[in-house]
Amino acid sequence: AAPQAITLNVNGQDHKLTVEPRVTLMDALRDDLNLTGCKDVCDRANCGACTVLIDGKPVYSCTRFAIEVAGQKIVTAESLHSAEKTDLVVEKFCEHDGMQCGFCTPGFVMAVRGFCNEHPKATLEDCRKGLGGNICRCGTYTRIRAAVKDAASMMRAA
Repeated sequence: AAPQAITLNVNGQDHKLTVEPRVTLMDALRDDLNLTGCKDVCDRANCGACTVLIDGKPVYSCTRFAIEVAGQKIVTAESLHSAEKTDLVVEKFCEHDGMQCGFCTPGFVMAVRGFCNEHPKATLEDCRKGLGGNICRCGTYTRIRAAVKDAASMMRAA
């Protein structure tokens, strides 16, 4: 099929792209917009390393075609840190050393951000279940859970 002109709203900005209908959101983000936070690990919706938020909900970007999400609000890991502000979830991941190789970290951070947005009063057990679709091959789950618990408790207090 012929390439199509689309507009993706990513991190609050519109980006005009021309993509083939088979191009995944992950590939459009990485290859066309140079937003490499979402990682191409399994390409089969098994690991969660490519997680982004679409209209506030965590989604594997390898499972969506870029043309499918035109007009929706896409948020990537890059949006969670700037010179002015660092998101609470990122701060807690750093504080609790919730990463080892760091390959899964952006996907986990986005899954946590999306989960906490939807469930601000989540318990540690809720978080554990809610993040079951993200895999860390280094096994830093204890540190990730500590970061999530701390972030969730701070959001509950706020």
